Amino acid sequence: MTILIVGGSGFLGSELVRQAHAAGHTTAATYRTKPSEAAPTTWHPLDLRDSQSLDTVMAEVRPSVLINASSGRADWAVTAQGPLQLAMVAAKHGTRMIHVSSDAVFSGTDRTHYDESCLPDPITPYGAAKAAAETGVLAVHPKAVVARTSLILGYGRSVHERLVHGLADGTVEGTLFTDDIRCPVHVSDLASALLELASSAATGMRHLAGPDALNRHELGCLIARRDGLAPSSLPTGPRAASGMGAGIDVRLDSRITQQHLRTTLRGARDFLTSR
Repeated sequence: MTILIVGGSGFLGSELVRQAHAAGHTTAATYRTKPSEAAPTTWHPLDLRDSQSLDTVMAEVRPSVLINASSGRADWAVTAQGPLQLAMVAAKHGTRMIHVSSDAVFSGTDRTHYDESCLPDPITPYGAAKAAAETGVLAVHPKAVVARTSLILGYGRSVHERLVHGLADGTVEGTLFTDDIRCPVHVSDLASALLELASSAATGMRHLAGPDALNRHELGCLIARRDGLAPSSLPTGPRAASGMGAGIDVRLDSRITQQHLRTTLRGARDFLTSR
């Protein structure tokens, strides 16, 4: 299988490159600024806002599967319109597509548990961009998979783990909220599950998050204990006290997708007991 990983220099993308290469797949990856230390078969510069460069990369790689693991944060052109361009090009070339989305498409306002049937109701610019991308991808490429996930951790390299270290040693300011709740997933589990979906006949919406629902402070304490830091050193409080509004409780229910996977999506209480 020839796999093209868009966003291959990112945290998730690098793990996808590593696992795909280890599994013997011909693996190409794209980067926007510079390649990472991951070692695919080939690297390709790519700006998702440039549809012509997308066509060029697709023609050079000729992938059987495209996995979009890119992240443009709240940049609408990259996060919302970029995946739509990818889906249009993938559909034109008859290429299978896996698009990675986020639990940020949900507000946590009227409910807390979200399965694959739930409709997006984003309340942040990033969430709105991710929700628009989901709609666009499935509209132009109905056989694509949209895989929503939650906070991605692993190997001490994620933004969440680095934040805890910064808060603990005083080099970073901030608060770990007690009312922001998510379902963290390990990057290796997520990458493995995405590659499973890539080689399957699955289509449509899938949820890939861990089974443990934790608030940001609980998650921080687990990371601190694993890494020999003092949980008491972590600043804590409700989101509302920070002036950022009410807490957001979004729990992705991944049980339906998990039933069809060999990969076990571990909970944070499990994978944070060791490096």
